[in-house]
Amino acid sequence: MKLQHKGIALAVSLLLALTACSGSGGDRRGEKLNRDELASKADYNPQPRENVKDGGSLTEALSTIPDNLNALHADANTDTVELRKLYNPQLQFRSEDGKVSWNKDYITNVSDRVVGGNRVVTYTINDKAEFDDGTPIDWRAFKALWKATNGKNKEYAPAETEGFSLITAVKPGKNDKQAVVTYDGPWLWWESQFKWVMHPDATKDANTFNTAYTKDAHGEWGAGPFRVKKLEPGGTTAVFERNPKWWGKPSKLDTIVVRAMASSAQINAFRNGELDAVRANGAEDLAQVNGMKNTEIRKAADLSVAFMHVNASSPKLRDPNVRKAIQLGVDRDTLQKVRYEGMNWQADLPGMVTLYPFQRGYRDLYNKLGGGYDPRQAKKLLDKAGWTIGGDGIRRKDGKRLELLFPAIGDASYTKNVSAATQAMMKAIGVDLKLDYRNAQDYADTYTKQDYDLFQMSWSTADPDENFFYFCYFYCSDAGYTDQQTVDTYAPKVKQIGKLTDKQQATDAFIAAEKEILSTWQIQPLYNAPKIWVVKKGLANFGAGLFSFGPQADIGWQKTA
Repeated sequence: MKLQHKGIALAVSLLLALTACSGSGGDRRGEKLNRDELASKADYNPQPRENVKDGGSLTEALSTIPDNLNALHADANTDTVELRKLYNPQLQFRSEDGKVSWNKDYITNVSDRVVGGNRVVTYTINDKAEFDDGTPIDWRAFKALWKATNGKNKEYAPAETEGFSLITAVKPGKNDKQAVVTYDGPWLWWESQFKWVMHPDATKDANTFNTAYTKDAHGEWGAGPFRVKKLEPGGTTAVFERNPKWWGKPSKLDTIVVRAMASSAQINAFRNGELDAVRANGAEDLAQVNGMKNTEIRKAADLSVAFMHVNASSPKLRDPNVRKAIQLGVDRDTLQKVRYEGMNWQADLPGMVTLYPFQRGYRDLYNKLGGGYDPRQAKKLLDKAGWTIGGDGIRRKDGKRLELLFPAIGDASYTKNVSAATQAMMKAIGVDLKLDYRNAQDYADTYTKQDYDLFQMSWSTADPDENFFYFCYFYCSDAGYTDQQTVDTYAPKVKQIGKLTDKQQATDAFIAAEKEILSTWQIQPLYNAPKIWVVKKGLANFGAGLFSFGPQADIGWQKTA
């Protein structure tokens, strides 16, 4: 998953999407949950196919069924990605620790080599693989994805161009069922590239890519163990059924149903038997399911970090000293406690975005930069910047109040609590933080139009390499979270990092670049999250899986002994 506006593997979710913690069954509100412990194992009831019943249905929920169902488009969000997975080719799987294995139903062999300093990856495609309209899945499906995402034709609006912009050619190999992808340079992160492909008709021109999925789900352009039975852009319910055209092992479930509903309503729907699985988003959610019969609570570390974007394009925040003051005025430890009140959640505060604290190579860059809570120093920096305290306790400069817009997305109580706590912290240093509560559907416009001064979000990933794969999207692209000066400075540097041939050397270079960018005080890491799923007892191959992602066909209900 990725930034809200990136649809492939990373997803920006809102504070409303960050999860809380709990025990397993019964009332375990006193249990302490430690981030390091949750990072040590996945919790999703992995079962071999022979232990899963044939038949049945699974009903789950998302916040929305988006108006644009193209998960590769710039308007895509986390929900778009989750829906796409259910009826489109998924070329690879991941283990709990993130190791790649290729889905043999699509890819029978992958080889890579460096020729003349350039990475060349050859994908051999299963002879049986085809889209649901009968179009073969061959090298053209790889080219179709590259065509829309390489950034050369500006009329296409892809979620990202990282990696794809480095590709110089996508050609057939020994036959059409072999795709040969050539990069400009050694590009170490290629395994995060073609996790899926696109039907050639979906990218035949920019207008089709940008708008076709706003009118129709285009199930005929999909493939996999499930197909679309009902799915409309902006709808309320989606239904996926076993796909008779699927050439692999059939899905264990007959159907998967996805309902669109506000996060605050999802836990009640689970309690009422309307949902089979739901994310627990706070203490109130967990209190409602504690002691429920035939219920399991599955937990692991979430692959996300909450952060605050201090918008440097805002006139009042162009001065880096003002941005630093804002961040020094935020008590991150208190925000984490407010966010997970009643959860007994224990986790050190994050010091970077590109690696989680439980990953090898992680470093606490933010504290080394002096980013800890220091309201006294924050006041001094604001004084130095010319913002003086007025009679009402709010700072002014050139007759203007230091008033900042802070949108809060969603109706969950913890969202309101975190927002109110942030507002109080800002008032303590002389900043009038204007809270503006908005619906989940307003997120895309809020983000893409940068209709805010401060905004709290979450950066998440699906595999261990994605944070580096998408480094420049986050830190040095026009679609990311830094100003034009940072983009102009670091985009060329990151391009050079992409030409390094040693992964450790490249990792160190990325981390050094992140430290420099954090020192511009535009991004503030806030806290890491746990992932908690509440599911009906017996649901197999589903839950809090860390990096794991396996066959959709194997999800189902476990056989009883």
